[in-house]
Amino acid sequence: MQPIRPVYLNLFKIRLPVTGIVSLAHRVSGVLLFIAIPFLIYLVDISVSSEQGFADAIAWTDHPFVVLFQLMLIWSLAHHFFAGIRFLFLDFDIGITKSGSTMTAWLVIVVELLVVALFLVGVLM
Repeated sequence: MQPIRPVYLNLFKIRLPVTGIVSLAHRVSGVLLFIAIPFLIYLVDISVSSEQGFADAIAWTDHPFVVLFQLMLIWSLAHHFFAGIRFLFLDFDIGITKSGSTMTAWLVIVVELLVVALFLVGVLM
């Protein structure tokens, strides 16, 4: 007997629960943080090389694309941090029920959005 399998997998029709979204975003944020390491090391190297290098680094970080990159890094760092704490609690069987897990997933999303909003307020002011 042959199992019935889909001909193709349409990723746009799959509806992940909020816990799955937080889990997937935790992995994505970890990859983004890892990829950003060489850029951040280069930026620190420029900024500590001389007074002119520090001025160049500050001028470079004021570019709109770099500000978007910083926003992405702030989101990645906030999400990875708070979702990591959530996963540590889950490892200790805290919030392991479906309702508790959903609540903590929403809490991670709300707190990370607050951190990103505070960053935006700090950048725009």
